[in-house]
Amino acid sequence: MGVAALGSAVAQADEPESTGPVKRDGMTVYRAGGVDIKLNINGKDTALHVLPSATLQEALREQMSLTGCKEVCSRGACGACTVLLDGRSVNSCLTLAIDAVGKKVTTVEGLGNDQQLDPVQQAFIDHDACQCGYCIPGFVVRSRALLDEFPEADATQVREGLSGNICRCAAYVRILGAVESAAKGGDA
Repeated sequence: MGVAALGSAVAQADEPESTGPVKRDGMTVYRAGGVDIKLNINGKDTALHVLPSATLQEALREQMSLTGCKEVCSRGACGACTVLLDGRSVNSCLTLAIDAVGKKVTTVEGLGNDQQLDPVQQAFIDHDACQCGYCIPGFVVRSRALLDEFPEADATQVREGLSGNICRCAAYVRILGAVESAAKGGDA
């Protein structure tokens, strides 16, 4: 180890222990023991302590008790963990919690409110589009993102837009019908 590197290592060892990320040489460094972050989840700023390797799905379920996003495949193949990140649907099992800092996270729990469900949520109820219900939160969130992008989505756009979500109960006909109905303003 050269003198400069040794001096840098000693200086780093003398730094006070931080619970947040540290800027070093133009890079953000996250401590292996975890960092304190703030996430905007369903419109509320929430302080969390996470390991740098923690996924958004883990933070939402384990620390926030927001159980709508499910861990099924842990590799982005099923869509059960879908959430909105700044309005775009993402697989929370593939997104690090620290990558959501400074962005708006919306889960299925944040779509409606105490007085009124989101139109997509209501359409799923009206069309009895749930069987076991395990995949439904991911479908609802992805459907919300799809209809935000294509408010009057037709059947083809709905099928293509939801192709990354899997329902093992095969409730696809009712799911597709619910989303098409929501795209038409509830008629169908």
